[in-house]
Amino acid sequence: MRLFARVMVAMCLAVAGFNAQAQTKPKVTSLGPDFPKAALFVGNSFFYYNNGMPGHLTFMERAADAANKAAYRNTMATIGGSGLDWHDMDNLLRPAGLGAYSFDEQNNVVFNKPGRQYDAVVMMDCSQCPIHPQLKDAFTTFVKKDSEIVRAHGMRPVLFMSWAYADKPEMTEALAEAYTTAGNANDALVIPAGLAFARVRKLQPELNLYAPDKRHPSPAGTYLAACVTYAALTGRSPIGNSYVMGLDADTAQLLQKAAWDTAQEYYGR
Repeated sequence: MRLFARVMVAMCLAVAGFNAQAQTKPKVTSLGPDFPKAALFVGNSFFYYNNGMPGHLTFMERAADAANKAAYRNTMATIGGSGLDWHDMDNLLRPAGLGAYSFDEQNNVVFNKPGRQYDAVVMMDCSQCPIHPQLKDAFTTFVKKDSEIVRAHGMRPVLFMSWAYADKPEMTEALAEAYTTAGNANDALVIPAGLAFARVRKLQPELNLYAPDKRHPSPAGTYLAACVTYAALTGRSPIGNSYVMGLDADTAQLLQKAAWDTAQEYYGR
C-alpha cells in the first residue's frame, strides 16, 4: 500500500487518540479577514535551517495565489541559538531598514514602497527558553515588550510555537502551554508548529522530522513548519499546494494534511 494511503488509515484510527495540545485554548484564532502577505520572522536556526522556512512559505503562498504572487514576501532575522532577548526589535523595524528592497523571481533587486514593510512579525524564542526555569521569565518579558514594539510600528505580533526535541517528546505540551499563554496575554496569534510535529510523529513515526542533532528540522520538518505557518497566516488549507520543497508527493500530502488538521484542532474550528 502506498505511503499516503497507509497514513490516511492511520490518521482515521489515531485522530481520537491524539492528545498533545495546550491545555489553555488560544484567544486569537485568525488574522483574517485582512490576512498578512508580508511577514518578518525573528528567531534562530529553527527558522533558517534548510535554506529558510520563511522562503519556502513564500513559495507556497505564491503557488496558491499566482495572480497576486508579487505581494507575498517573507524575511528572516535570525541568530543561531538565540532567544528573543538577543534581538533588538525596535532596530529591526526601523524605517528604511529591513525589507527596503527584495528580489523578484528573476533575481532582480526590487525597491519596495517606503513605509511599513511588513504586515506581521513572527517571533520564536530559543528552543528551551519558554520552559527553562532560568529563562522562562525572559520569554514572558520579551514577548510582551516585542509585541508592544511591533504594534507601535503598525504590524501584528505572532508567536511561533516550536517543537520538542526528538528524544524529549515531553517538551511538546509544556511548550504549547507556554506559547499559548503568552499569546493570550498579548493578543497574539500562535502558530502551533510543535503540535504538528507531535501529530506526525504519532501517526507516521518512521518519517524523520529531525536533523541528526535531534533538535533542528530535517527537510520534511521544515516543510511541515511551512505548511502549518501557511495555514495559520493565510487561513487557507495547504492541502494540494503545488510547492512541495522537493519532497515526494505522498510525504508532502501527509505533511500538508497533518498541518491543516493541527491548525483546525488548535484554533477550535
